[in-house]
Formats: sequence, structure tokens, C-alpha cells
Amino acid sequence: MDLLFEKSLIPARLSPVCGLDEAGRGPLAGPVFAGAVILPEGYVPEGLNDSKKLSEKKREALFEEITKNAVAWAFGTASPEEIDEINILNASMLAMRRAVEALYLPPAFLLVDGNVVRGFEQPAVSVIKGDAKCPSIAAASIIAKVLRDRDCLRLDKEYPGYGFAAHKGYPTKAHFAAIEANGVLPIHRKSFLVKRGLA
Repeated sequence: MDLLFEKSLIPARLSPVCGLDEAGRGPLAGPVFAGAVILPEGYVPEGLNDSKKLSEKKREALFEEITKNAVAWAFGTASPEEIDEINILNASMLAMRRAVEALYLPPAFLLVDGNVVRGFEQPAVSVIKGDAKCPSIAAASIIAKVLRDRDCLRLDKEYPGYGFAAHKGYPTKAHFAAIEANGVLPIHRKSFLVKRGLA
């Protein structure tokens, strides 16, 4: 991954540029996380890629490198209740806006993974599959994914018997079996479960 495509998207002289991505749109439980990263100019961590294409060990290593070397980084979340109230797309945008607001250095331009840009104060452009094309978005995807996975480990301890450490909240057979055996939790996204006849 290099900077050529990313640079082609940025209007002249706009700096700093922040990449944004989310993790956790598909799971049945827990918050959706968003990462925001401003990388140093010309800096691309070795092995950087879409977080979904990396092993957990590699994601963790890149997380440490990115958080150590980034000009600025932050994350934001939207709760299961907010997801149920405003839907997962709007909640993902909300989490991204919160991530941007948490940056100590206000960005001048945003690169947002996906095909929707909504509600940002800064000028922004959406990039389909941006986590595989733009280093700053890829870095943001790693921040969001690692922090969400860590949160799932916390949920696993808080709600033993549901298997969050293994399935990370996604709609697996084991997760459905746990819901049927033990019931719906406060952290479950009720709007997701209704579609499957579980709430």
C-alpha cells in the first residue's frame, strides 16, 4: 500500500488529513467502534492493510506502531441503544464524528471508508474499500478493529457463557445458541435480533 491513491483524493494544500473507518457493523451485540488517524506525511507502516486481512497478532503489532507514530489518533463509539434508535449506518457515522471530535489536532480533510459521508464539519470524501487503498483509512480500521476486539474480551468476562471472546458478537451458531439458552442481554442490538425473531 502506498500514498499515491490517497494523495490523489486530497485537495491541494489541505492538511492535516484524517482517515476514518469503523468496526462492528455486523455483530448482534456491543457498540460500533470508529478509528480516526492522522499519519505523518509520507509515512506508511510496513505491512499496513485492511484490518480484516490481517492476523490478530499483526493487527496488534500495527496498532502499537500506529499509536506510537501517528500525528494524532482517537476513537469513538455508538452504543447498542443508539444503533437501535438511529440504525447502524447512522450510528457508524456518529461514532466516526465522535472519533474526529476526540482528536487533539483538528483535521482539515477527511477520508472516510465506504460510500457514505454524513454530518461532518470538515470537508470529506468517501472511498469504497478505502481500508485497502488509503494508508490513513487502513490505519483507522486497525484502531477500530483492535479496540472493538478488546472490548469483546471485556464483554466475555462480564457475560460468561455467551462466547464473546470467540465470536466477537457476530451472528454465529454458537452466539445464537447462547441467546436461546441464556436470553437477550442489555448489550444486544434489539433491532438486529427482531429481524431474526429473537427479540
